[in-house]
Amino acid sequence: MNTKIHYQRLFSAIAATMAAATMCAQLPSSATARQELKENPFLAGSNYLDYDRQLPTAALTPAPKGYEPFYMSHYGRHGSRWLISEGDYRNPTTTLRDARSQGKLTPTGLEVLKKLEDFMPTTEKRLGDLTTVGERQHHGIGRRMAQNFPELFKKKNIAIDARSTVVIRCILSMIAECEELAAANPTARIHNDVSEALQYYLNQPWEGRVKNKGRSTGDKEYRQAQLSYTHPERLMRLLFNDEQWVYNNVKAGELMRQLFEVATNMQSHDTDIELLSLFNEEEVYDQWRIRNIGWYLDYGAWPGSGSIMPFSQLNLLKNIIETADTVTQAQVTMRFGHEVCVMPLACLMELDNCGVQVTNLDTLDNVWRNYRIFPMACNIQMVFYRPKKGAQHSALKTADDVLVKVLLNERETRLPIATTQWPYYRWQELRKYYTDKISRFEAEGK
Repeated sequence: MNTKIHYQRLFSAIAATMAAATMCAQLPSSATARQELKENPFLAGSNYLDYDRQLPTAALTPAPKGYEPFYMSHYGRHGSRWLISEGDYRNPTTTLRDARSQGKLTPTGLEVLKKLEDFMPTTEKRLGDLTTVGERQHHGIGRRMAQNFPELFKKKNIAIDARSTVVIRCILSMIAECEELAAANPTARIHNDVSEALQYYLNQPWEGRVKNKGRSTGDKEYRQAQLSYTHPERLMRLLFNDEQWVYNNVKAGELMRQLFEVATNMQSHDTDIELLSLFNEEEVYDQWRIRNIGWYLDYGAWPGSGSIMPFSQLNLLKNIIETADTVTQAQVTMRFGHEVCVMPLACLMELDNCGVQVTNLDTLDNVWRNYRIFPMACNIQMVFYRPKKGAQHSALKTADDVLVKVLLNERETRLPIATTQWPYYRWQELRKYYTDKISRFEAEGK
């Protein structure tokens, strides 16, 4: 295919996706990852995916007859942000500047460098900060919470306990959602808390259990994925006019991955700077596969690590259960943190197929796709229901008539126990499943 025509077509596909942000949600469940990425290249951003590009189109299932929502337990990631490290922007820019100084850039290479240099000033003292796109995502989530569950969020004097990690982008994300909840219900009693004392469950650090127990860390498998799926030759010819100079002076695979990182995170900004069309469909798919495998190795139930990675969120799941145990009246618990918590928590809770165990990583994307789990502003909402009749209710820990459903990014999920009225499950049965799972893990001393 003519290169110019290819770019025109890919750019047109990207523009169409921007105009129809929820296209991927409308794809049939049988669509392959390759098909989904072709339809919506922004999905290749993995954890950089703009939340609003994957909003669900299906309506939520009405509450069972005679039931109403009375408690929500939530964990959400901050919204879209600038990249974290200065090198994320500086390194590819420096490589292209060096090439320009020696006359080694093609017209396309010069154009890419100009885009990077135009964007660089916006990153000054902004690394890791929440963007306006990220703030907007959380305003939307908060607004839809109140709309989806008015019996709860518009209840007079409803108590909303919102807590965040100490990271500024998380705090601002919490504020954005709480602003919407306050607007929907001026009588709501909203309490915000931010403290290092909460970090042990809001942003639990990984304690190196895999290395300490002699299990594989997945480093070898990740390097193999990078080697197998990074093919920078076409891109280097597009950017540089001297192949021998590139061979001697440029780490081509590394530059390709760096540019892809910047390109896919541009959706975190309100900008007309566009870089994703540098990559053809195969390269977009391959670069995403590297990241899909990497995130699965680090936080999924990969058998090579003994499937223990999701247990990094042991304290968070315990907090969710222990907090729910204290609930006797309508209220809301909200927690704000990071994708490195949402991803393994979804796997630990076995939401849909998040907890799947896959040995052959080349086939991983057939059943496990990271962009379905942790876009920017990803969240898990556990909504508890009880019978409307009766003024007095026992604590959740002992109530037999409480039902729960779990939303992952506002989509109803299947849980790892049986039910006769999906998406609603008996809380006592789900609670037992999770507490037993935790007990087995702790008893095995993993």
